Amino acid sequence: MPARVPARSTRTSAAAVSHKPSGATPASRASATSRVSSSNIDIPEEAPDNELRTQICAIFRDAQKTTATHRKLAVNLRKVHEACCYEPTRPSKAASTDFHETDFNNEFTRCVLRTMPVKKSEGVGEKIIRFVGLFLRHANDKDNELLGEEDVDASTMPETPSTRLTTQVMEAILPLLTAKDKFVRYRSTQLISHVINSLDAIDDDLFQKLRYGLLKRIRDKEATVRSQAVLGLGRLAGNQVEGMVNSDDSDDDAETGLLEKLLEVLQNDPSAEVRRSLLVNLPILPNTLPYLLERARDQDPATRRAVYSRLLPALGDFRHLSLSMREKLLRWGLRDRDENVRKAAGRLFRERWIEDCAGIDQPEDGEQTAGSAPPRIDGLLELLERIDIINSGVENGVALEAMKGFWEGRPDYRDAVEFDDRYWDTLSAESVFIARSFNDFCRTEGNGKYESLIEEKLPVVTKLALSLKGYLDALIKAIRRIKSQDNIEEEEEEEDTVEQEFIVEQLLHIVLTLDYSDEAGRRKMFALLRQTLSIPQLPDEITKLTIEVLRDICAPDTAGEKEFCSVVLEAVADVHDTIVDDESVVGDGEESFHSARSEVSGDSTPTKKGKHGADTSISEEEAREKAIKEIMINMKCLHIVQCMLSNVEGTLQQNDHLVSMLNNLVVPAVRSHEAPVRERGLVCLGLCSLLDRPLAEENLTLFMHFFSKGHSALQITALQILTDILNVHGAQLLSANPALLKVYVRALRSGSRNPEVQGAATVAVCKLLLGRVVTDHDTSAELLKTLIVAYFDPSTAGNQSVRQALNYFLPVFCFARAENQELMGSVALDALHSLYNVREGIDDDDMDVGDEMASLNTIGACLVDWTDPRKCYTPGIPMDADKKNVNGDVHLDLARDILDKLNSNFSKEEKKAIAPLLAKLYISPASSEDKIRDLYEDISAAVEENLLSDATSRNALYKIHVSLGKIVNQLGEQDKMSRRSASRGISLTPDDKTLTEDVTVVLAPRIEEEQAEEIAEDEVDASTPTARRSEGDSLVEDLLTDGEE
Repeated sequence: MPARVPARSTRTSAAAVSHKPSGATPASRASATSRVSSSNIDIPEEAPDNELRTQICAIFRDAQKTTATHRKLAVNLRKVHEACCYEPTRPSKAASTDFHETDFNNEFTRCVLRTMPVKKSEGVGEKIIRFVGLFLRHANDKDNELLGEEDVDASTMPETPSTRLTTQVMEAILPLLTAKDKFVRYRSTQLISHVINSLDAIDDDLFQKLRYGLLKRIRDKEATVRSQAVLGLGRLAGNQVEGMVNSDDSDDDAETGLLEKLLEVLQNDPSAEVRRSLLVNLPILPNTLPYLLERARDQDPATRRAVYSRLLPALGDFRHLSLSMREKLLRWGLRDRDENVRKAAGRLFRERWIEDCAGIDQPEDGEQTAGSAPPRIDGLLELLERIDIINSGVENGVALEAMKGFWEGRPDYRDAVEFDDRYWDTLSAESVFIARSFNDFCRTEGNGKYESLIEEKLPVVTKLALSLKGYLDALIKAIRRIKSQDNIEEEEEEEDTVEQEFIVEQLLHIVLTLDYSDEAGRRKMFALLRQTLSIPQLPDEITKLTIEVLRDICAPDTAGEKEFCSVVLEAVADVHDTIVDDESVVGDGEESFHSARSEVSGDSTPTKKGKHGADTSISEEEAREKAIKEIMINMKCLHIVQCMLSNVEGTLQQNDHLVSMLNNLVVPAVRSHEAPVRERGLVCLGLCSLLDRPLAEENLTLFMHFFSKGHSALQITALQILTDILNVHGAQLLSANPALLKVYVRALRSGSRNPEVQGAATVAVCKLLLGRVVTDHDTSAELLKTLIVAYFDPSTAGNQSVRQALNYFLPVFCFARAENQELMGSVALDALHSLYNVREGIDDDDMDVGDEMASLNTIGACLVDWTDPRKCYTPGIPMDADKKNVNGDVHLDLARDILDKLNSNFSKEEKKAIAPLLAKLYISPASSEDKIRDLYEDISAAVEENLLSDATSRNALYKIHVSLGKIVNQLGEQDKMSRRSASRGISLTPDDKTLTEDVTVVLAPRIEEEQAEEIAEDEVDASTPTARRSEGDSLVEDLLTDGEE
């Protein structure tokens, strides 16, 4: 929309093309039209029918049928409009009746007003509003053509019949914005917004009125009204921004105020429809773009999808975004929980962003197909560079997910990419990642469908080994050059080293997936990696990948594992001896791989320096450098060992290499006085404990000691080790070591002092309980109770790791097994009592209890919901099936516990919180009969004794009493029916079989003597055959009657 004109045109009617006089104001009924009643608009008194009304109504009637004829109908209505507004060029061809512009405007407004009460669900209202917008736009265009070229560039907006019609219609609709009827408000707001978006220019006075009226509607209680209001205000806001650029006398506060209000609505409106409407209609400006892109984290999936399918394609070249914003948008979209959002983000990456880099012009709607432009590998390289592939291409980076979707959705690039010898000789970070992602995609996707592409495009193992060797040599040279030179060009060298390191990592990822059936290639790669592992300057990530490839090359059996361990430990010895040989200060050459034992002596430097005496005086700085170098020796060796242990699955005692490593390197490291060495040694000892149960049992105390005395990071490491040991070796270790349970409970209760430790402990305990590692009832109950208290405790409100873990764990744990629900029911009231004490202990001066902690009623409702037997998974029954008659013993037990607490010495306030839970329990007829009867007796006694005083608690007690009473009565009736059927079966003597041979009756062969005597007393004297016959007849009749019923 062009910039609005600041002042209304003062051009008289004589300045326009000659038309009939229309200076008279509309009739007074125009104002009456705008009146609204309490529910519907007041329709003005009808004027007599005339030919003009017939013509306009016929056009509106046709317009509400279909939108296909709107263009033709708008042309016909314009002819009627011109006939009423302009003098006919051929008077002889004029209509017999003479109507003025005012008459047309009034009739047109009358038809528009008839649309206002139409409900949203009626499609005719939408069609009429679209037709009105189309006609007003067509009429304005025609009037502008009639004005000619002289007024096109005028500084004021010319007054034409179409502008007067627009003003009259809008003036009639504006009062309806405040109608009480929600459909009238909706239609009026919809019409105004549609007209605003249809026209190129609006009169200045009308502009202000529309702006003011729509601003009121952004606070409407109906989301549909607010959605239509922001559609119009979004266009006005964009026009205001243009006015601010082109006008020096605009009111800055008024201009920016609208935009600020719309941005506030975008952030805070509860309706997703409103936020989505603003997202696609607000102008894209430097100050609005951050708010628009923020909707990529909106809670509504459709709104998040609109960011990737509509906003970002309309934004243009993605390279205008900052690097961090590109990475965030890509990560948010590709990892979204909604599949449609992930698809939209993947489509944006492989269709729009690649074409921006490839230099292909794209339409703003983003509908161009992916195969329209020929593939350009240079464009793909630039795209990866634009998303900072060195940082986003690492493990857990988003680039792998993006390229997976790219290769899947762009078969043209799959066919076009070539990996020739020149490609491997000139690798960059982007090109090597293309090769790595292509290799991963072809091997993991399509169920082997694309493996032929690997054989066709990727080189054999021997060639890859040669390429890997070249880039490894370049990396090591760069690392050594940085260490030896000054700091003048160190930053540039480090950047180059980072890229070289990334290239080697990606090559190792490719090597990790190769087929080593070729023995020559296997030996070549094995020798290269064995030699590489002995390089002391090798970065940690490359060391880890190298060890993983070595394990993959070695055989998977026990012999292969021993070979793998021996090779890695030889490399550890070489690394240690190589660094020691470089030490020119001491230079005695007698230290060996086992010099890590020197850490036990407590000296940070070797004690053999005394041999040199005064000949070699070591300065304090040199001694410090030597101590640091020794620490680096052990840290490097321990890192290699840690990576090796992560790839070992056998038994520790059966592998001599591992036993030697444990005694000569790991144990001395754990005893070291240097904290980094000791902590890494602890991790290696924990990995060794996973391979040997006796070793784990011996060192449990040590791990608990590290948890008690260590800092937060060390406590987390100790917790992870203990949890892994319990997962591998079973929970018997937990039962045999009571102190271990205290470790977990203490960690769960660490709270604000160590939130990271509490988060790690929560995840660990959740895994132990959910995996049924801990099966002891008392231990499980203690841990579960602690988790419940931690979930609702206000001290964990800021610890999102705890809240999110428990938010997932608690319902999943309870609904997974009936035994878990029983465990939850057994600790529910104890946990509620603990939380009551927590709530009572909160000082009202420090925090608002209601804001910081959930109410006890809410907590109790959660506990009842988690123990609901209808939500528990039952094998063979779908989760969404309607479970009516399931065993509800868990809620009967919970009701029994509640009743016991109500009879205890609990405070009156706590009883008030517990008693309402009785009304929320599910009482199932399929529960155990004994439990139902026993609980009913206790509840009845509580009702008779008036156990509860407040009305809410009494109502809850009465409710469960009634529910139990119905079930007990049903059980009583069933007992009577069973006794009656049994008595009927016994009353028949053996001689009566002939009477009932034609009836299918199963007679009880034997009864107890006491029961027989009772029945005999109640029976009628059946001494005569006649009596027996009548009784048999009555039995047959009863049976037939029962069958008919």
